[in-house]
Amino acid sequence: MTKNQGNFLSMLKSEVDRIMDYMEKYRLWLDSPVIDEETKNELRALEGNSKEIEDRFYKDLEFGTGGLRGVIGAGSNRMNAYTVGKATQGLANYIKKAGSEAVSRGVVIAYDSRRRSSEFALRAALVLCANGVRAYLFEELEPTPVLSFAVRDLGATAGIVITASHNPPQYNGYKVYWSDGGQVTPPYDVDIIKEVNKVNDFADIKLISREEAEGSGLLRMIGEDVLSRYVKRVTELCFDKDLVQRMGSKLRIIYTPIHGSGNKPVRRVLKEVGFTNVTVVKEQELPDSDFPTVRYPNPEEKEVFDLAIKLAAAEGADVIIGTDPDCDRVGVVVKNRMGEYVTLTGNQTGALLVHYCLSALKSRGELPENGCIIKTIVTSEIGRKIAESFGIETLDTLTGFKYIGEKIREFETTKSHTFIMGYEESYGYLAGDFVRDKDAVIASMLVCEMAAYYKEKGMSLYEGLESLWERYGYFRESLESIQMEGKEGMEKITALMNGLRHSSPKTIGGRKVTRIEDYLQSRAVDLETGEEVPVTLPVSNVMKFVLEDESWFTIRPSGTEPKVKLYFSVVGTDPDDAERRIRTLMDSVHEMIA
Repeated sequence: MTKNQGNFLSMLKSEVDRIMDYMEKYRLWLDSPVIDEETKNELRALEGNSKEIEDRFYKDLEFGTGGLRGVIGAGSNRMNAYTVGKATQGLANYIKKAGSEAVSRGVVIAYDSRRRSSEFALRAALVLCANGVRAYLFEELEPTPVLSFAVRDLGATAGIVITASHNPPQYNGYKVYWSDGGQVTPPYDVDIIKEVNKVNDFADIKLISREEAEGSGLLRMIGEDVLSRYVKRVTELCFDKDLVQRMGSKLRIIYTPIHGSGNKPVRRVLKEVGFTNVTVVKEQELPDSDFPTVRYPNPEEKEVFDLAIKLAAAEGADVIIGTDPDCDRVGVVVKNRMGEYVTLTGNQTGALLVHYCLSALKSRGELPENGCIIKTIVTSEIGRKIAESFGIETLDTLTGFKYIGEKIREFETTKSHTFIMGYEESYGYLAGDFVRDKDAVIASMLVCEMAAYYKEKGMSLYEGLESLWERYGYFRESLESIQMEGKEGMEKITALMNGLRHSSPKTIGGRKVTRIEDYLQSRAVDLETGEEVPVTLPVSNVMKFVLEDESWFTIRPSGTEPKVKLYFSVVGTDPDDAERRIRTLMDSVHEMIA
């Protein structure tokens, strides 16, 4: 046998093994006494469609540090009652190991408007109850931040929310929160993952009926009382109630929940605090798992506001707000000087909120000496400049709001800082510390209060933003995702990051690189002095390059997909200069990584 023939046979055997592996799992599901007939019928309909069978069974849907997220359907690589049950059994096992108190304190479960969300939420509750763990299940869909609040309000050990955030309609997901109300972080996330991975057989997943769960007292339905306590806390965050009373009927607000869970709580909060001139986009008002009016239910996409902008133009509205399906992100649309409705970026809304919150606290004489703003490493630096002008420190975290929540918990213990506000460029904001995740209900109220403040001064929110640029610099940011498909793509990403680490650029776009921050190697290097300092954030495969003119770019590979995200930021002397600078930076980086 020649070497080539041997290689060919080896490749053939590998391919046969691969096909046998996913086909074997497919048959196991069909033959399993645990799998219900409806699920089996869905699988039987795939006979002959080997590509679809492979996609559903070539791997298990992974329980990562953020939980589960995937396409809904039958199969090991799909979101369904069995993968949800497996994740919950692992969580239950972890809680039981934590002791009887953790078991009795229980788990709060919420869900949004996505397909099968209520079904998955109930399945999680019944698995927990079958394991003797108390489950608090919301009676109807609620935003993710309400779940975060409820975990702390009820003194629960953990929380689960069924949502896929702003993904397309065919997706759903499962996120786990811990007793502080924040998403699980190390060491909890790693240990929970280990317990989930130990559940190798669906027969090991305990399950009882709803009647048994309720009869035992382990399943408790919650709703209005918890929500009312949450709403009360949110309205207490209003900085200037007199302002809202003066302007509440004058500020014309358009709101769209984009078919999600924000409709009731956002409108309720706005009404209770004093905003009475609120019009909801009727076509997007009610929960709808198909999200029929948008391609993606994502307030980062301008297209989701097409209906809202049309309505706003007809009514002469001052501000448009839109929340995503689980109501943890909010997008804002305002008029510019030419009367056109323009969408603000997450960085721009964040800058406005930082300035407004600090100004309001200062005017009330309540600006804490050890006050702190928290943002992520890929969020614009304008927020830091604003905070500095008020004598307030800004701290950075890795991308992901769970790290901001983790910092709030740390401050509670150390008393080193007083948390004022946290935000990220991807449209997530939080004030107050009774929620530990981004909160679009709170943010919607504060955006409207801020818009009322500027309206009383004869300004739009956009003009308010322009005043910040004039004072702090004309900041411009951009984000790009570059797909690198397949195995070759993953290899290219690895080679790219290795190349940047071992042969870092000294100039980009004709400007010197002055600082390189490598979050995988936990160090930052000042290229002008050679000084090296440790980076104390968790290890992550991220690199940030800071240039001599305060511009920067950050590169971050996805942990689950063959793509890299590129974040860009510049500071210009005027709007045109800023646009030129960011285009030059982006073009130069593209050439460098091509």
